[in-house]
Amino acid sequence: MADALLESWLDLSVPVVTGMPVYPGDPEVEVSRALRVAEHGVNVLRLHMGSQSGTHVDAPYHVDEAWPTLDDLPLERFAGPAVVADVRGLPARAPITPDLLTSVLDLLRPGSVLLLATGWSRHWGTEDYLGHPWLTPEAAEAVVAAGCLTVGIDALSVDPTGPADLPSHRVLCGAGGVIAENLTGLGGVADAQAAGCSIEAFLFPMRLAGADGGPVRATARITPRAR
Repeated sequence: MADALLESWLDLSVPVVTGMPVYPGDPEVEVSRALRVAEHGVNVLRLHMGSQSGTHVDAPYHVDEAWPTLDDLPLERFAGPAVVADVRGLPARAPITPDLLTSVLDLLRPGSVLLLATGWSRHWGTEDYLGHPWLTPEAAEAVVAAGCLTVGIDALSVDPTGPADLPSHRVLCGAGGVIAENLTGLGGVADAQAAGCSIEAFLFPMRLAGADGGPVRATARITPRAR
């Protein structure tokens, strides 16, 4: 019980605000007042944004119309025990190869959530954010082979930003997996794992019918190891 009292939560989501960064070509985000207490008795916001805005998940349908949509996926695909691959320190546009995941692949199980901590969220809101590290298709195949179908990254995409082909998306989504992008604060999760804490990740999206993906309030629950 004492250890349970030390349980903590981390918010892994970027705030949704007007003009926030989006993937090149995606709808811009605008948040404005629709109703105000002084005039209408209530406060209500008007939101204009894409399904891939901010911290979000991709469903397989995002890259292939024959694959499952967001609401086709089981809820357990969006939460589970997390394993962090700490790849902080990689240079711009560096590939995340299978050898960089060697220490975590044996820890993955069906139902695991793999979090790729690149540290690139520190560039959020700058041009440098576009030059993030990315997951190679070979590494994605190794993750799927380990039984993991949920992958998150603190960057704009698991693939390089720019090219139209999305090979790692296709590997993960082709297996029925989901991808969480634009996470933040994964350094704290990596440090908690290194300290021996157990971690659960929660990536539940809005229930958008027939969608390619949707915004999430991504969180991690950190539980210290028993003493």
